[in-house]
Amino acid sequence: MNGVYLHDIPLDTAWNALTGMLQQAGLWRVLGKEQVLLDEQATGRVLAEPVWAQISSPHYHASAMDGFALRAEDTTGAMPTSPVDLVLDGQAVYVDTGDPLPGWANAVVPIENIEPLDTDGQSIPMTRSPYALRLRAALTPWMHVRPMGEDIVATELVLPAGHILRPVDLGAIAGAGFDRVVVSRKPKVGIIPTGTELVPVGTKVKAGDIIEYNSIVLAAQVRGWGGEPKRYPIVPDIYDRIAAQVRQAALENDLVLINAGSSAGSEDFSARIVEDLGELLFHGVAVRPGHPVIAGLIHETGTGKKTPVFGVPGYPVSCALTGEIFIQPLLNKWLGIPPIKVQEVEARITRKVASPAGDDDFVRVVLGRVGEELLAAPLTRGAGVITSLVRADGLMLLPRGTQGVEPGTKVKVRLYRSPQALEETIFCIGSHDMSLDLVAQELELKSRRLVSANVGSLGGLLAVRRNETHMAGTHLLDEETGEYNLSYITRYLPDTPVKLVTWVEREQGLIVLPGNPKKITALQDLVRADVRFSNRQRGAGTRVLLDYHLKQAGLDSGQVQGYEQEEYTHLAVAAAVASGRVDCGLGVTAAARALNLDFIPLYQERYDLCISQRFFNSSLLAPVFDLMHSSDFKARVAAMPGYTVTRMGEIVL
Repeated sequence: MNGVYLHDIPLDTAWNALTGMLQQAGLWRVLGKEQVLLDEQATGRVLAEPVWAQISSPHYHASAMDGFALRAEDTTGAMPTSPVDLVLDGQAVYVDTGDPLPGWANAVVPIENIEPLDTDGQSIPMTRSPYALRLRAALTPWMHVRPMGEDIVATELVLPAGHILRPVDLGAIAGAGFDRVVVSRKPKVGIIPTGTELVPVGTKVKAGDIIEYNSIVLAAQVRGWGGEPKRYPIVPDIYDRIAAQVRQAALENDLVLINAGSSAGSEDFSARIVEDLGELLFHGVAVRPGHPVIAGLIHETGTGKKTPVFGVPGYPVSCALTGEIFIQPLLNKWLGIPPIKVQEVEARITRKVASPAGDDDFVRVVLGRVGEELLAAPLTRGAGVITSLVRADGLMLLPRGTQGVEPGTKVKVRLYRSPQALEETIFCIGSHDMSLDLVAQELELKSRRLVSANVGSLGGLLAVRRNETHMAGTHLLDEETGEYNLSYITRYLPDTPVKLVTWVEREQGLIVLPGNPKKITALQDLVRADVRFSNRQRGAGTRVLLDYHLKQAGLDSGQVQGYEQEEYTHLAVAAAVASGRVDCGLGVTAAARALNLDFIPLYQERYDLCISQRFFNSSLLAPVFDLMHSSDFKARVAAMPGYTVTRMGEIVL
């Protein structure tokens, strides 16, 4: 192979190389034009030519009211005490809204503003055809009239080329005299998922199977950006079969996306196939996530057709971001859409973010306003964590040469959501509790959004102290008093006014595999040589609870296999058990039941919300308190295994 293999190049270098290759191939342009009917299907299409009005709108002087057309001059002097009478046919004529005005008329009086008269000048019931009409107010010329060209004047520009058609635009084009419109041809994009381990959506999975959904995400991205995607069947990791599918897709499409096989594994064939079928431009870009991206051209010897191709990384986040970084700008160029200015906001980062100095690092964040400051909380970094994109409010770009950022640093964030949505966001940073997912669902119906960051109870209290959250979930047990949270608030928040509100009481215990194969029955079993344990992170209330009871039982944490293995949520502990990675972990009943695991109850604990005093009575948090006092909501939480809500909403401090 002659091409560059997994050699990361800077993002700007990659883009310069890509545009140069496409220019040389004659593909750095609008791909083509087509004429489509002016109907609802034209919404979202991109104008390939400007629209110049063929006719004016309206193309005649039109009545803007149901009433009588007349000459404004004939109403001069009309007043409540000295009315003016006009005879129909000679001085006035009835018109409906939208009717053309007679050539002699220049105003319309609404029907409700006249007094109909008979031949003797006496008032009669309202009618469209009286003998005469009496006016008690004068009209000015063109009053209640839509003059010709009021909306559009023939020959004027209605819409420019490159404009993405909206529903209202279709009306303007029709009003300008068109029944068809010239738009850019939709680029056809072939998407080929590869991997022997992949199975289609809806397949009953077994160990080793990976549900193939990247092609769905890519196809949806392509459609949203104005392209026409075509998803091909999954191709196993066999060179000849992948190559044949790529060749076919290159003939049928304007762009080919090969998903997965872009890394350096023994069955990663994408770079080799691109080079064998045409030209490999680069393999590896200094971006994170998504660095193994491939770009090149497929050459069809028979027709001379050249088709751009990307090898898209298989990790879901890398896949989606590759679409945003490379595919969207290319489709914009092919459609003739001018460069779109990305909406950015400035926010303060809530925790340290490390970053490799040699990469452009795209970090997913959630955003929310706490007081006067807009805060950005980084999400899970893993390239395989597609939910981090689902939850993300935007992307923070750490450019090459940046070795991360410290807490409190002001950063630029490219928005995924509207700025208004950020003002309706409630931050809840602290301990994880599964009932908060119910809160999030309810708040969506109340024009609020709950953003949770699982940093442990102590981390949540510190976030309250730093004004980085509206509230924090906490369940820190005082080893001396047996009381929850109060001593920690005294210790860590001495100068921060807060309220402490009971949320739930819940059951903690050991999560084990179905049937409890290791016969674990008590905390003492954790020091057995054959038991592997999954712990929570330092500062988590569950970790404090464990340490307290280990001490009470006289057990040495150093003898617990996996004591240093940390997870950040109860569900993550349950997942570690379900996967067989560990034999047990300490967590809540609901987490065990969610993954069909067995549960050994040990303790009851209180889980509170520590709320900054400055937000306690705010309109932002009002829906949260409404839920605390809702019998329906309490019933839903109480239905979760191991939960009690009898004290929900009780103000402890």
